[in-house]
Amino acid sequence: MLLTGIVDYAGLFPPAALAMEPAVHEYAAYLADPHRFMLGRFVVPVARLPEFERAVVGLLPVGPDAAPWQLTALAGPDVEADLELVRQFNARHDATSSQGRAEVDALEIKASSTAEIASAMSRMPSEIEAFFEVPVDPDPAPLLGEIRRSGGKAKIRTGGITTEAFPTPAAVTRFIVGCATQGVGFKATAGLHHPIRGEYRLTYEPVPPVGTMYGYLNVFLSAAFARTGNDAEWIERVLTERDPKAFVFSDAAVTYDGRTIPVEALSATRDTFAVSFGSCSFREPVDDLLALHLL
Repeated sequence: MLLTGIVDYAGLFPPAALAMEPAVHEYAAYLADPHRFMLGRFVVPVARLPEFERAVVGLLPVGPDAAPWQLTALAGPDVEADLELVRQFNARHDATSSQGRAEVDALEIKASSTAEIASAMSRMPSEIEAFFEVPVDPDPAPLLGEIRRSGGKAKIRTGGITTEAFPTPAAVTRFIVGCATQGVGFKATAGLHHPIRGEYRLTYEPVPPVGTMYGYLNVFLSAAFARTGNDAEWIERVLTERDPKAFVFSDAAVTYDGRTIPVEALSATRDTFAVSFGSCSFREPVDDLLALHLL
């Protein structure tokens, strides 16, 4: 329940930065992987949807009963124009399509003002989930309030390919607690290749820079604890925990330092609150769990 559909595959983006054709072939292979239950959407900029269509010929499922590939598309500055491109793409790949089935059912939009959020949501069709990437510093509470009011979801950037790209634990905690307080669902992206916080390579260069990365289990368990009313100090403790043995998993619950989240609350967190995270690697998030004997 905690891990189902958790990884949105972002192979087009750094540090992997694959070309379109190898990225879509990787995604197709992951759909047949024994751990495919962890795989979520394919992440692609709206501007690259035509390139995606050329690269994916012969890979998409065909027929009215086939499950479409689910995509999350990154919008540019002209959200209205991008929504029209998404509508046309979805029409070309609907249940009647001979080109194969695919569907953009989520749109990710950068926003730094309440006006930008309100404007985009006024144009958003009900069948598309909107995620607004907002700055975490200063306090994003006003932006989260507009996202809640207009019916969208938030997005946090939790890292990158330089140490400077990683927000502070206090800022990430404030974002998660703010989302919980206002009832705003969110996704995360960047710097979450590994389940537990620690020191990792930031790129795939022969001699890569190394930095402290957030763990995706830390982030999603922090969200579960925030959603069930724990305070910010506790949430930051969960977020920054580096010992995988500190989290005790069972069929019924996960426990950290004497506090327990039952599986029902974990499932509800994933369904309505902490939606997914974007990663340019699918294998690293899976392989690390296997190495820790958590999968």
